Amino acid sequence: MTATSQPSPSATAPTVRAGLSDAAEADIRPLMSAFPSGVSVITTIGTDSEPRGMTCSSLASVALSPPTVVLCLRTGSPTVQAVLETGHVAVNLLHENARPVSDLFASGAPDRFERVEWRLPLGAGGPHLAGASHAIADGEVTQAVEFGDHTAVFVRISRVSLHDGEEPLLYGKRRYARWTDATAVPGPPAAAPPLPEVPAPLAVPSDREGAARVRP
Repeated sequence: MTATSQPSPSATAPTVRAGLSDAAEADIRPLMSAFPSGVSVITTIGTDSEPRGMTCSSLASVALSPPTVVLCLRTGSPTVQAVLETGHVAVNLLHENARPVSDLFASGAPDRFERVEWRLPLGAGGPHLAGASHAIADGEVTQAVEFGDHTAVFVRISRVSLHDGEEPLLYGKRRYARWTDATAVPGPPAAAPPLPEVPAPLAVPSDREGAARVRP
C-alpha cells in the first residue's frame, strides 16, 4: 500500500555505548524463551523515504510520565539504523491472527512491505500495520544505549490507538500462542459471608438482691 504522508525527521538521538566486563557469560536464551511476551513489529520511514521494519518481542514500559517504552533491537540492523537516524518509530502490537506477519518481518525479506497492508497517517512515527495489530503507538526516540549485540532504544510515546475486539499474539518457549487459548488463572476465592450476629445474653434480676441470673 502506498504511503500518503511522512513524518519530518528529527535530530539524531544520542547513542551511549555501555562497557562490558570480562566475567563468565551464560547463554540466557533458554531463560528468556521461558518468559512469554507479546509480539510487535517496529516500523519507521528511513531518510531515503523507504519503509523499514522488524519483529520485536523485547519491549517494556519505562515510565508513565513521561510515557516511555524501551525497545531492545539487534545492533546494526537496517531498521535500527533508520530509527536512530530519523528519531521516529511506530510500535505495532500484533493480534493473535497475525503470526504470518510476525514471521515475515522476522525473516528480513526485502519485499515485506509489499506483502502486507499498511498506511502512514499524518504524524505517525512509522507505517501502521492496522490489519495485523490490536494496538499501535507512535513515538520519538529520546536515547539509545548500545550494549553488546543489541541497542536499547528509549521511545517517548505521543499517540496510542487501540483496536477493540482483537486479542494479542503471544510468543514463548520458541512457539506462538493465542491469548484466547491461554489457560485462565483463577482469581482469589470469594470472601466468606459475614457470620450472623449473636445477641448478647440478657441479664434479669434474680430472686436475691444484688445478684442476677442469665436468660438464654
